[in-house]
This record gives sequence, C-alpha cells and structure tokens, in this order.
Amino acid sequence: MVTHWLPMVAAMAAALLAAVVLWPLRQQGRRSFVLGVVALGVAGACLYLLVGNPRAAQVQPVPSVATLRDGVEALQQALQRDPQRADGWALLGRSQAELGNAAAAADAFNRAAALAPDEPGVLVEAAQARAQADPGKQFDDTALAWLQRARTLSPDAERASWLLGIALRQRGRNAEAADLWSTLLPRLEPGAAQALQAQIAIAREAAGPPSDSPAAAPLLQVRVHLPASLKASDWPASTQVFVLARAVGGPPMPVAARKLPLAGFPATVGLGDGDSPMPTAPLSAHREVEVLARISRSGSANRSEDDLQTTPVKVSLPHDGVVELQFP
Repeated sequence: MVTHWLPMVAAMAAALLAAVVLWPLRQQGRRSFVLGVVALGVAGACLYLLVGNPRAAQVQPVPSVATLRDGVEALQQALQRDPQRADGWALLGRSQAELGNAAAAADAFNRAAALAPDEPGVLVEAAQARAQADPGKQFDDTALAWLQRARTLSPDAERASWLLGIALRQRGRNAEAADLWSTLLPRLEPGAAQALQAQIAIAREAAGPPSDSPAAAPLLQVRVHLPASLKASDWPASTQVFVLARAVGGPPMPVAARKLPLAGFPATVGLGDGDSPMPTAPLSAHREVEVLARISRSGSANRSEDDLQTTPVKVSLPHDGVVELQFP
C-alpha cells in the first residue's frame, strides 16, 4: 500500500514542532513562515520514510526557506538507492509541486503511478500533476486513463469524478461530463452542489440536443494495401487482417480494432467508438493515435513472429481523409 500511517504521523509531528521553532519567522512574512514549516516537515518525514531512522524525523534547529529544496534533494538521493518506493515518489511529486516545479512533479508522479497502478489516490494526483505540467493544462490520454481507472477502483472518489469531467469537456464530450458530474450532486453540501449544477448546465448547453442518429460515423477511414507479392492461396484459411488504433506512447492494447478475413483485402476499413474494446476508453477519448495493420496466420490477436505488420502511422482525431497503410 502506498499510504503508511507512520510516515504521516512523522510528517505531522515534524511540521507541528517546526511551527513552534519557526514562529519568530512570522514577522518576516507569512510565506517564509509557511515554507519553513512545510520544509522541515517534509524533510524529516522523507528521511524517516526512506531511511527508517526515527532521528531523521527530528526537526533541525537551522530553519530557512531553502530547507524544502534540501529535503527534496535528500529524498531524491534516497529514491536513487530505493527506487521501488511508490510512496516516496508520490511524496517527491507533492514536494516538487509545492516548489512550483510542475514538470518534475509530473515525472515523480509518473513513477508513483507505474509502481502503484491500483492506488486511486496516487492515480488522481498523477493525472492532475500531468495536466499542470502541460502548457495548455490539458489532460492527455494517459491522464484520462488514470482518472478512469481511479474511478473504477473507487467509484465514490469525488476528486477523480470532477477531474475526469474536466478531461471529458476538454475533448468536447460535454454530455458525458454533465452526466458524470451529476452523480456527485447527492454527496455535496448545498453550496457546492449549486456551484456544480451551474457547471453541469454549461456542459449540457455545450453538448446541444442529443443526436437521434442510430450509429456514430467512423472516426477513421483506413485503406490497407497488401504486399504485391502476397498470394492469398499461400496463406491458411485461418488468416485474418487486424486493423488497429492504439494510444501514442501508451500500452500496446488497441483502443479500436477490426478483424477481417484476408480475402476481403485490399479494402477501406472504418474505425469508431463501436470498435473500442473498452467502452470506458473509446476511440473518441484520444486526441492522437497510431494506426497500423497486421496479417495474422493464426487469426489470433496476439502477434506471432511470422505475422506481417505495417509501420504505424500517427494521426490526430478527428481525422479527415483516408489513412493509407502499406505492408512491406
């Protein structure tokens, strides 16, 4: 588990003692006082967490605004020795965010999320840190996937639902965002619920009237050209052609896939949300994908050594025109 009560107690104790020691700094301004308290608390807790020595959590008698940076450096050194500590990376991410280092915070939370993929709290923090580091403050596909998984692990996680709604609105999926935020209303205080209702109304207005069309149009049109030397008769009857779209820089599992017999090619294939293996992460949730095709002798979705595959083509969604794929 990422959350350990002992380091948290150490952090709170260190911060409390730091407040007493640093009280004279309040006359120099609130920022100096607060940073000093946080710095000593974080530094002591970090060292206790990763070194395991209770004496490391004791407040040192030389306070300064730079102490938080010193604590971050000590934490980074400790993580070099023990890099498998998800709680340490999460703590580093929070500390870097406190210092205003958005990119460093996102990097630290990336490590934490990779080590603790089943911790909804870490996934939510990691998604938010990733958006903060983005120049446009956008939740990318990875952040979106983290928020969706956090809600799967903890359906009542209010922060995950709120941020996921923002990510959906950024993608123009306003109706979904409104529906998601509506689930939060019964759990909020009247004032907060009223503020959220205003945001829901804005999202529903942006979504417009619901579409009566029976099926959504494909988001991608893909033209697959077979090798000139390929003869269908040379391949077994089980041979299938997979047309795939997968997240750029993401896992190999496709976000949309179609399987057709070899005899039907060359052909143009449409990919849409109906071809997404995970309804919670449809093709339309992605702003950019890699498109490729693979000929499988066995007809299996798992790639084999003797399969043929095209070079992936990166495209932005929605995509106009036809993506051309050519086998070598």
